[in-house]
Amino acid sequence: MQVQLDNEEAQVAFGEALGHVLQGRGLVYLEGELGAGKTTLTRGILRAYGHQGAVKSPTYTLVEPYELNDQRLYHLDLYRLADPEELEFIGGRDVLADDAVTIIEWPSRGEGWLPAPDLRLTLEVVEQGRLVSLAAGSDNGQRMLELLRSKVGQEASGQLENGVIQWK
Repeated sequence: MQVQLDNEEAQVAFGEALGHVLQGRGLVYLEGELGAGKTTLTRGILRAYGHQGAVKSPTYTLVEPYELNDQRLYHLDLYRLADPEELEFIGGRDVLADDAVTIIEWPSRGEGWLPAPDLRLTLEVVEQGRLVSLAAGSDNGQRMLELLRSKVGQEASGQLENGVIQWK
């Protein structure tokens, strides 16, 4: 599944829709070059759970926990990780064992240590904004993609065009 996002507002709105289909649990990988919009998309996911305001990338802290309306969410940025084993020292096992939403930027830095995601999103900078490719990595992820597809059909903000969802 692919989604075209024309601007930052569309990225946040799409992230919020994605946050709703996660339904309080799931492991999401966000991939893409620096500046592709991974943290912007995360802001939208957090908004679905009631977060208002800025979302900083946890590039230096590696993990940013959130407690929103009795829902736990974790935002990890593994860009500065030198070795996947470092995840053990920052409490990665506890984060992944928690029944929460876990969003991981730069998951390739944790390869071999991280489990397969429910959803893998790859963000690409294109002429008209961002192109997001979504793939399920589990049965739960497949259910999420199906919910997201049906959400597109229900909301005026999303339209299917040539196999790519144009999110306005």
